[in-house]
Amino acid sequence: MALASTSATAPAAVLKTPSFLGARRALANAAAAKPAPRRALVVVAAVAPKKSWIPAFKSDAEFINPPWLDGSLPGDFGFDPLGLGKDPAFLKWYREAELIHGRWAMAAVLGIFVGQAWSGIPWFEAGADPGAIAPFSFGSLLGTQLLLMGWVESKRWVDFFNPDSQSVEWATPWSRTAENFANFTGEQGYPGGKFFDPLGLAGTVKDGVYIPDVDKLERLKLAEIKHARLAMLAMLIFYFEAGQGKTPLGALGL
Repeated sequence: MALASTSATAPAAVLKTPSFLGARRALANAAAAKPAPRRALVVVAAVAPKKSWIPAFKSDAEFINPPWLDGSLPGDFGFDPLGLGKDPAFLKWYREAELIHGRWAMAAVLGIFVGQAWSGIPWFEAGADPGAIAPFSFGSLLGTQLLLMGWVESKRWVDFFNPDSQSVEWATPWSRTAENFANFTGEQGYPGGKFFDPLGLAGTVKDGVYIPDVDKLERLKLAEIKHARLAMLAMLIFYFEAGQGKTPLGALGL
């Protein structure tokens, strides 16, 4: 009986020994001192929803929501019903063409109104030669369209496929091309610089160096493409009015 009681009380005695209790405290302290696992910090940026040219109608159809138009282009409202921009190379070319045609249209609309208000001559009769077989001068047309416009457009076309290839002195030695015509923004169609942005609307000139302002540039790109599209639509209307012998001001009764 004595042996049995001794063996029965042995585990309890061992559990109550100071050495065992000290080991338990050490293990508890070590577990408490163990650094907590690091938590990964995930930052989620809110992405603006894609704009649609039919806001009231939501659909995943390519006609309504083309996947190749992701909203990264200024004025992108997802309008490409013919799928012309599926190829990224063609999309870049169409945006360049839209930008250039829009700029010419804005200049033309302003010229039509100012020219008619100044001279009273309808824009579609300006430069006409009544004594010639054709109602215009072939010499003026040849010199303006083929020589002047052809030279400018050919250089722009080459620069589109080979960016900055025209920003070298040999391209136009007399104009200090590398200084005045270089692309300061790094974006096709928006060269910036003190020559193309003399008023500093999208940047500043510091110590003779043009520094673009990204925020201003983005706002101006959106405003420009909206005005360009409106001007192209206005020119289309002007053509229809000219076919009826009317001017924009005349069609308004002015």
